Amino acid sequence: MSGMRIISWSLIIAVVFSCLGCEAFVRKFTRKPKKDKDQQQEMVLEPQEYQAPQLTREEQYRQYLLYWKSWQDELIEAFSGTNRKKQIDCAQEALNNLYSLKQMLNTKARDRLSLYIGQLEAIRDAVEKDPYGNKASLHRAHAERIRANILREFSYQKIKDQLL
Repeated sequence: MSGMRIISWSLIIAVVFSCLGCEAFVRKFTRKPKKDKDQQQEMVLEPQEYQAPQLTREEQYRQYLLYWKSWQDELIEAFSGTNRKKQIDCAQEALNNLYSLKQMLNTKARDRLSLYIGQLEAIRDAVEKDPYGNKASLHRAHAERIRANILREFSYQKIKDQLL
C-alpha cells in the first residue's frame, strides 16, 4: 500500500504543479515588450525645392568652358587606351558642353564654334565606326588640335563682348 500511496501523492503533486504552473520560471524566459524611451513619432517631411544659385552669364560661360576642357582632356587621354565606349562618352559630353556654350554666343561666334563642333562630331562618328581603334592616334591629334583652337579663340577674355 505504501507504493500506491507514493504514486498517488506524486500524481496529486504533479497535477497541482501543472495547474498552478511555475510562474517564476515562465516569467524568466518570456520576452518583455520593449519600452520606447524617446517615444518616436512618425515624421512627415514636406519636400522643399531649393533655388540653385543664379550664375551670371560670365560665370556660366566660364563653367561650361571648364567642363568642356575637362571632358576634352579626358577624351584625349582616352585615345591612349582601347576603351571605345569611354572615347564616345567623353566626346559626347564635350559636345554637350560646347552646345551649351554655343547658346550663349552671338551669331558670328556661334558660326565659328559650329565649325569646331562639327569637327568634334566627326571624331565621335569616326570612333563609332572604328571598332578596333586603328586610327586612335590620328583622332587624338585631331582632338588636341580642336582643344588648342577652342581655347585660343573662345577664352573668356576674347569672347566676353560676344556673349548674349
